[in-house]
Amino acid sequence: MGEEDSDVKTLNAAREPDDLEDVIKPKANHCEHHGENSAIVKSIGAEGGEDQNIENVFDISIVLPHQPYKIQVPVSLQGQVQDLRSAIVEQPGTFQYTCFHLEHNGQRINDFTELSDVKDLAPGSEIRLIEDPYTERDARMHVVRIREIIGVAGNRVDMLNGVDAGLSLHETVAPWNGSDAASAAKQKSANLKLTADANPLSDFSFDGPALIQTLLPPNQEAPPRTIKALGVSPWNPPPPTFRQRGHLLYLQLTTNEGEQFQITSHVSGFFVNRSSNSKFDPVPKASPKNAMAHSLLTLIQALSPSFGDAFNMLLEANNKRDPLATFQLTSAIPSNPWLVSASSSSTTAHQPDLTRTQETYLLSGVENTETLRDWNEEIQSTRELPRETVQDRVFRERLLAKIFAEFNDAAARGGALVARGEVAPLNPTESKDAQIFVYNGIFYSFGADGVGTFTSEGGDEAARIAVGKDVAGVRSVNQLDIAGLATPGTIIVDYLGKRLVAQSIVPGIFKQREPDEPQVDYGGVEGKDIVADNDAFVPTFSQVSKALKVKKHAVWDKERKKHVLEGSVETKGLLGTDGRKYILDLYRLTPLDISWLDAYWTDSICHGQKPLERNYPHRMSVLRPELIEAYWRVKMSEYVKAELDKRKDDQKNVADGDKSDQADQKSAIETRDAQSTGASGAEKNGLETTRDRGRVDISSFSFSLNPDVFCGQVPQTAEEKEEWANDERDVRAVADYLHQNIIPEFIRDLKEGEVGFPMDGQSLSRLMHKRGINVRYVGKLASLTKEGSPRLQALNGLAKQEMIARAFKHVANWYLKNLPTAMAPSCLAHLLNCLLGTETNSSPKAQLDEDLQYLYKDADFSFADATPQSLQTDIETQTQLRYRYTLEEAWLSSVRRAQLLREIALKLGLQLLAKDYCMSPETEGRPSDLVSMTNGSATASLINGHATNGTTSNGGKRKKKRNNGDSPPISATTSAILEPPHTFIADDIVNIVPIVKDSSSKSVLAEEALEAGRISMMQNQKELGQELLLESLSLHEQIYGILHPEVARVYHQLAMLYYNLDEKDAAVELAHKAVVISERTIGIDSDETILSYLNLSLFEHANHNTAVALACQRHALELWKIIYGPDHPDCMTTYNNAAVMLQHLKFFHESRVWFEKSYAISEYMSGKDSVSTATLAFQLAQALALDQDHKGGVNRMREAYSIFHHKLGPEDRNTKEADSWLDQLTVNAVSIAKHAKDVQAQKVRRALFTPRVTLRTQPQAPVGRSSTEGMNGHVAHPTDSLDNRSIDELMKYIESSGDATRKTPTKKRKNPRSRRAEPSL
Repeated sequence: MGEEDSDVKTLNAAREPDDLEDVIKPKANHCEHHGENSAIVKSIGAEGGEDQNIENVFDISIVLPHQPYKIQVPVSLQGQVQDLRSAIVEQPGTFQYTCFHLEHNGQRINDFTELSDVKDLAPGSEIRLIEDPYTERDARMHVVRIREIIGVAGNRVDMLNGVDAGLSLHETVAPWNGSDAASAAKQKSANLKLTADANPLSDFSFDGPALIQTLLPPNQEAPPRTIKALGVSPWNPPPPTFRQRGHLLYLQLTTNEGEQFQITSHVSGFFVNRSSNSKFDPVPKASPKNAMAHSLLTLIQALSPSFGDAFNMLLEANNKRDPLATFQLTSAIPSNPWLVSASSSSTTAHQPDLTRTQETYLLSGVENTETLRDWNEEIQSTRELPRETVQDRVFRERLLAKIFAEFNDAAARGGALVARGEVAPLNPTESKDAQIFVYNGIFYSFGADGVGTFTSEGGDEAARIAVGKDVAGVRSVNQLDIAGLATPGTIIVDYLGKRLVAQSIVPGIFKQREPDEPQVDYGGVEGKDIVADNDAFVPTFSQVSKALKVKKHAVWDKERKKHVLEGSVETKGLLGTDGRKYILDLYRLTPLDISWLDAYWTDSICHGQKPLERNYPHRMSVLRPELIEAYWRVKMSEYVKAELDKRKDDQKNVADGDKSDQADQKSAIETRDAQSTGASGAEKNGLETTRDRGRVDISSFSFSLNPDVFCGQVPQTAEEKEEWANDERDVRAVADYLHQNIIPEFIRDLKEGEVGFPMDGQSLSRLMHKRGINVRYVGKLASLTKEGSPRLQALNGLAKQEMIARAFKHVANWYLKNLPTAMAPSCLAHLLNCLLGTETNSSPKAQLDEDLQYLYKDADFSFADATPQSLQTDIETQTQLRYRYTLEEAWLSSVRRAQLLREIALKLGLQLLAKDYCMSPETEGRPSDLVSMTNGSATASLINGHATNGTTSNGGKRKKKRNNGDSPPISATTSAILEPPHTFIADDIVNIVPIVKDSSSKSVLAEEALEAGRISMMQNQKELGQELLLESLSLHEQIYGILHPEVARVYHQLAMLYYNLDEKDAAVELAHKAVVISERTIGIDSDETILSYLNLSLFEHANHNTAVALACQRHALELWKIIYGPDHPDCMTTYNNAAVMLQHLKFFHESRVWFEKSYAISEYMSGKDSVSTATLAFQLAQALALDQDHKGGVNRMREAYSIFHHKLGPEDRNTKEADSWLDQLTVNAVSIAKHAKDVQAQKVRRALFTPRVTLRTQPQAPVGRSSTEGMNGHVAHPTDSLDNRSIDELMKYIESSGDATRKTPTKKRKNPRSRRAEPSL
């Protein structure tokens, strides 16, 4: 989560329940901006001004050859002609057009130019759409598009995108009003209809189990069927005779009326031919079935009478959905949910579609040559595009983002095929780890030490880490965007226990050079034994080194010859046969973490193994670049401070020398004008002097690190040895800074709430990386947080969960690596049973198919021998080995099993069947461990996604008793009917998707505009800031496309900025988009998605849509339970916001419950005497007063006042306000108590004079009171109607149990403050 404001500021929300800004408003990012940032603002502002002059949005008319004959399309001169084409074909009236060109004033418009190049294009201009003749490729693309438009394309299955890939639940969270969810007027009426029992939070359970149905889309009605089938005819492709006549394709159409038509795709369009299933005659059919049209859509409409109505119904159904939730992702790999519905669900049901098998042909042609691309040439050619103007940069970065997205998609698909063994190696005689592959123009190799390169560094473990660091290094170099330096497209694919590296093929990398010629042109050739020098690489490599803080240093080859390199000896430069300079092997851009290696690594081996205390699996432990950047800032601050101190000393000496000259200066002034002139000049000079005093020239400052220290280099001369020792000292200083400053500050910030507390392992790892902490230190975090505050205890639990999940991943990968793909589900199910399923079966047995065992005789089925005890031992060993942390004996009983299952699934790419997994003992008092998330019924719960509380666990108990016997494993055919004896079965592993890590860089131009906008807003230049922010948003959308994680993040940030600017409608609109895109590209239950929902809730409430806001709060809280469990350290703020929203709807009792929960969590997490707790006590006091609990309100307000007075002092604004509220609440409480006593006395007096009541009888107590409360067992006297007690007695009555009488002796109230309250009636 983002950084939250100080808890003191939440007091403002208590005063104004309608405003939540101060409750969860994140802190502004306090950027340290120097003079160069001002230059950025000016340059971006100038560029933005240039764009503003060029950009001119207006409407033009598109003249069509068919109905509706003319449409209006908004265009921008900054856009491309391709954008205009896309806008035309996406409109409902122009769906049918795919093969056409545009003309303006009779001149054909080039499709690959900018609209600004179209001559005389102005507002109101008419552009004519002219239909073109088809080619075979055009015809195939037309058929694919028409199938998608009319809803007969069916579901697509591929290796990369899993089940429900790119899912969004946004539409099911709340009853959005149409496509515009920000309509406040409509939601106001919805708020009025809410009742206390019907509000979205009415049945929310704070400590209840997580509901998996939160992650499942509801069953949807099947869309209207427009036709029965449309596909390629068996007569396809056309024979040569008819191909000469213009025949391109033969199609077969079956309408809803049951008629079947054979259709010819001709260069002129589509027509019905005379062919049948048994007769081939592709010429046009005679009347009356002689329909012909340029578009297949128009032809179908002419042939099927019911098609038009069905197609309109389909369009209406599609229009009801958010377009962002339905658009296909093309610029990013969609997220895959870890829990999916059963195959019988309408959302995941597999539909029959014969043409699905023909899509490869439709997309790629008969020869399948259209998908073969020279990826490297495309990437490098795009990098070399001009970048002089803003338009050039936008076009270049947009094309780069597109090519990288397409490369990542193709490389990931090929990597999955290689991992499954479906691609033949180029060197089949080599060992499996050394085999290389080429598929679809992409080079693949395993992330293992197949040729012994990393033998001394740790072997396969070192190679696996090295390829991961290489991808990160390529990404860093790509971000620098240095002209003249090329990097290959690179990604990593983790799939089925294997790590594959996919790279674009560098020209000349496979070329066999002369024997005396090195294989590379710069850097180490084979390790550090042979080093190549080439001055041509120095200019570009020096730019990389300067930007990444890499020191220019000397290295020595095996002959002790000195070579001066700009980068690490492991970093190589290759001059490709295309003449480009390539930089390769970027896994050593930062130095080794020597403090870690000194403690846990050794090269010495005794009796075949290393000592346990120094047996870390590899020597590739390097420092993170974020750490080096942080240390650079520290050294920079020290340098600036030293320069300022030096300047002060110099100025002091100068000032002493100038004192004698002041008298002479005064005598030289003769007139008042001269005095005035001299004063103004002195003021100007003084201003410049003051300005210069705060400015330090940092051009002479330099700090860089040698990445090759501690790597076996041997300096030769004394001077070289001294310099090398200094380099080693610098690296050790950075490592010490990590241990002595970064890690303690990280823990302290999390303890004090200075940063948002992580929700899961991914957010913890991301937060550690942002601070420059490697994940290997998660064990140290756990060790340092074993004892301490509840927030530290929560961090300890999260760190242990992350270590266990990662350890399980390593164990599972070891088993999966040499296992056939068909056995992977059985292996994973058995390992999950051994870890999480022991409550169902303490001795799980692996479900092995004997036939498959016989087929794969050489496979390793050792996973079947794993037991719960052996697996726990392996996890403990891996945790100790990799993170240097020893798990306690009963560690499995302390982890949150549902959350651990999620972490494992995300790390291995598992998609599990959504059902009731009995993983935890059903023990009272530990609701957080209950994992009964859905119905125990396997079939019913999977279909309807229904979940219940109470009956689920009982049902689970009954099933557990039935399944604890020694019955044999139930086969997959009966698992749907009988409960299996194991928690997990192979069928529960629905799918395994590859985990992809790419090297794509961010857009420099879009990031510059965003940062400049932020700086302008911080400098209170709102107009310029808003322009720059809008420009940044436009750039992000143009460069990445809308459906991209970076666009979701910029939507999120801009929504917060607009909200702070009181532009609530714009904030709501952007927040909705951020939610949908985050769900589809990052994950429906990611921490970023949860934060987006919470912010959307805040914005909707501010926009008077509190009903929708509560629904968003509910969904976010349910997701929170799934990924973390109940009572997250930061959830008290969310509970507080929900309480304020309920208070706004006048649900005072419900609001009180949420305030009490928030207060209880704060009291537990922060302590009773913290300012945070006092703030929440302040708000709770108001809620209690609104709920007619005046005594409780006074007590809570007194607590808040005492803490504020003690912590902040009597003059603090919060202390004074609490004092004022305490006075008011006390006065009101006294007044209400006195009024209640008067009413009671009047009832007693009336009872006394009632004839039916004698002196020996007592009146019946009023409704809701007992007799003793009414009369105290004796007859009241008339004087009891007057309350003659003092204010202090009334105060004591309020504070006591409520039964004090006049007979109780009065004691003087001990209060540090003297308070006199006048009761008011």
